[in-house]
Amino acid sequence: MNFEILEKLKQLPRHGVLPGRFGGAGRASRNILPVSPIQAAPVQQELPREIAPATPAVSSINEQVEQLARQRANEIVAEQAQMRGVARLGRTFTTFDVLNDVVSKQKETVTAGLWSDGIANLTTFFTGSTQTNSQRQYYVDVLQSNPSVDGSVVQFALAYGHAAGSGSDSVGQLNDSPSKAIYSQYRQLLLNPGDSRFTTAGSGSTDSIYVINFKRNRLRERLDAGNFELPLRFLSGSTHNVVSNATGSLNVSSSFVVTLIDDSSLASATLGDSGQIYNIVSGSINGGVHNSTAPDYYGLAYPDHGVLILDANMLDGKLGFATNISSSTEANNHFRLFHSVSGSSLLTNPASSDPYGFQARNSEQITSTHYFVRVKNAEYNFSNNPSYVTGSVGQLAQNSFVNDPKVYVTTIGLYNDQRELLAVAKLSKPLLKSFSREALIRVKLDF
Repeated sequence: MNFEILEKLKQLPRHGVLPGRFGGAGRASRNILPVSPIQAAPVQQELPREIAPATPAVSSINEQVEQLARQRANEIVAEQAQMRGVARLGRTFTTFDVLNDVVSKQKETVTAGLWSDGIANLTTFFTGSTQTNSQRQYYVDVLQSNPSVDGSVVQFALAYGHAAGSGSDSVGQLNDSPSKAIYSQYRQLLLNPGDSRFTTAGSGSTDSIYVINFKRNRLRERLDAGNFELPLRFLSGSTHNVVSNATGSLNVSSSFVVTLIDDSSLASATLGDSGQIYNIVSGSINGGVHNSTAPDYYGLAYPDHGVLILDANMLDGKLGFATNISSSTEANNHFRLFHSVSGSSLLTNPASSDPYGFQARNSEQITSTHYFVRVKNAEYNFSNNPSYVTGSVGQLAQNSFVNDPKVYVTTIGLYNDQRELLAVAKLSKPLLKSFSREALIRVKLDF
């Protein structure tokens, strides 16, 4: 109880004078019992029945004290509310309520087209002139447009590997021939320790492989299993032997095209030291695996590494690749694969009436934290932008803002406890804020 209440109590009329007979029979005395809203201990003496305490008086005092206390409490609450209102009007920062305003560790898988500009279907294929002759003996980079055009960049690379080094020349090489180096590189990258050969369901253990390696920055985390489709055109005649002068999509004489997908729709992935492994089979994204009871197996897909291993024996038997495995011969076998892929794009897919294209998507798991920014009606209705005021005393530039200020929210800043800016969120369009409008803005921070 504060001193203001005590002073008011001192001005109240005195109560509590009780007649009584205490100390002896027939002797009357006047005893003044102090009355207080807080009684230290009850009176132990028994009063005669005909003499009772002045209960109405005591109750009256208690009611007055309670009324004064309630009045003062209401004044304090009103003062605090006024202070909060003033603080809200000039607030610059608002502390998040971690329990109610922040939702963390939200995980979601996001996919997108793997090729440049988020395109999922690539129908034009070019080789570049920036590779040296030595590099082209090992692999060939494939671009989505003519290298002379701005924005033309590498999408994936093609290579040929042989366990014994056949199909390439070791002359002038520091160690092994290019084909052996390629086979050894991907064996170490993809196979379990102790495995010396790639083994496919098509031809078993194989020494001869073709490799498609997606550009890492387009792959994000991994190749999206079940969402790639590789068209390969049958090679016939002498076209596939012209292997070193490919510039754009090359037309070949055959009109027979096989599309390859993974078998993720039929079976779960095999897990190895390189992550998930799927079989590459004949099929399409829309139609699924062709002859699902007895598929044609063409190789292995390693989504976590963004690598497709194609069995050369299957390509020779099914698509006429005629892979050159002569020793000490610069066969440039990887250009056979380029001709097959690029040649397919010049034919129309009867299933879609569009040109055949190499379809692929990337995939990544994103961990997000959601911040719910709650802006109440009385908050953030003024701006410290210099254009908001005018004159030497800071008058509002717009007369209509007097008693009715308005601002447009465009940016949300996230700060730490030291008021250091950590992140900035931009709204898609300015959001009107005034005393008659509140806002709930969700800020998503991805990791």
